[in-house]
Amino acid sequence: MQEITDDILEKENLLLYIHTPFCGTCHIARSFVNQIEQALNKDIFYDMNASFYPSFMEREKIEQVPCLYIRVNGEVKEKIYTFHSIANIVHSLTVHVPEIFK
Repeated sequence: MQEITDDILEKENLLLYIHTPFCGTCHIARSFVNQIEQALNKDIFYDMNASFYPSFMEREKIEQVPCLYIRVNGEVKEKIYTFHSIANIVHSLTVHVPEIFK
């Protein structure tokens, strides 16, 4: 995963894993995201500690962590709060950003 910066937050296309360091569920969700990156053999997600970006959290109406925030062409396509399975996450990515699987 790649670290987030203010400039990256303004990108039209963004796959952002949002967490807080002491959240147990966030650690499990991170393992899902890491496994997807390992399977693809590339970094596709940006990593954000929600504690350091309160204005982004408020502006984008992020309700809880963990959250997988998917923005394509400047439009928020999905905010995933429940990480049921890796297959569930891959399905959402396939729908919104199929090009990452090429």
